[in-house]
Amino acid sequence: MTPIIQLGLGGVGRALARQMLNVAPKIRRRYGIDLRYVALVDSHGALAGDPALTDTQIHNILAAKEAGQHLDSLSGAITDRHWLELLPATIAIVVDVTAASNHAAPLAAAISAGHRVVLANKRPLCEGFDLFAALTERGATRYEATVGAGLPVISVLQSLIDSGDEIISIEAALSGTLGFLIGELEQGASFAEAVRTAYRLGYTEPDPRDDLSGADVARKALILARTCGMNIPAYAVSAEALFPPALSEISITEFLQRLDEAESEIMSRFQAARANGKVVRYMTRISRDNGIEVGLRELSLDHPLASLRGPDNMISFTTRRYHDRPLVVRGPGAGVEVTAAGVLGDIIATAREL
Repeated sequence: MTPIIQLGLGGVGRALARQMLNVAPKIRRRYGIDLRYVALVDSHGALAGDPALTDTQIHNILAAKEAGQHLDSLSGAITDRHWLELLPATIAIVVDVTAASNHAAPLAAAISAGHRVVLANKRPLCEGFDLFAALTERGATRYEATVGAGLPVISVLQSLIDSGDEIISIEAALSGTLGFLIGELEQGASFAEAVRTAYRLGYTEPDPRDDLSGADVARKALILARTCGMNIPAYAVSAEALFPPALSEISITEFLQRLDEAESEIMSRFQAARANGKVVRYMTRISRDNGIEVGLRELSLDHPLASLRGPDNMISFTTRRYHDRPLVVRGPGAGVEVTAAGVLGDIIATAREL
């Protein structure tokens, strides 16, 4: 049995658990690997199996979460122990699909004890560089879904580096959410309408300001840069926000209601670009000479990123080998199901290694 402890049962977490239940029998037949949840954890508690949770228990947990319940309301919930105490004696895979900011040290402790980690949560990789190194050295953590949802971005970058290539620059549209918003604006929607639609469809982070502030893109860019070996502190990465500072400290509900206050400035940027025969994209550029740049940019129509539509991501790697014609990865970069699939792919790859 390959034990799995999953942290997080939000949209991605629930989708991942459903996908796991569906593919586990196939993985068992194909590779002889028995993927089993030994514990599921949310911010209020945990439920653990003996030795593993049954499919029926998992379905009941998912139904309760869909109904808005927390795990501490369910029979047998564990509320007096940290999830680290639930790790089995054998090597387990800890899967973090939360958006929590206090998981880096516990995850590093799990790795130190010999366990493995799979991340969709970007925050553990964006603390101090020493923690990034502790999580990722010797391949102890897979984190494909932190940058491109289900796209093979991290694996391509690591393959380039491992094979001796030199990364000159990375130019990318890293937010499916902002790509979707820009597509809606180009089709005539207002900024407020576009944001509310993206929030309703689950394209945004739980707090859409994580996307609109550029913070989510900045985290992805930092992860890419650090994967390239660049020791960049998180505070050194600044991103252009798409809303005024006055909307920073209010509740999510009020923020969504007051989005009209950001309308005029954003729309003027798009109108000016259109008048210049250009398009606007929210993009990042990473290079050893200039570090990380994140924000709205006017692009000529022949620029590769100008062709992006909807929630697609595009990542262009310019390297010593791929110099005149950069290596490009493109595809959907947002959505619950594709993100969960990216995490599941990392879990299976880790289990096969083990």
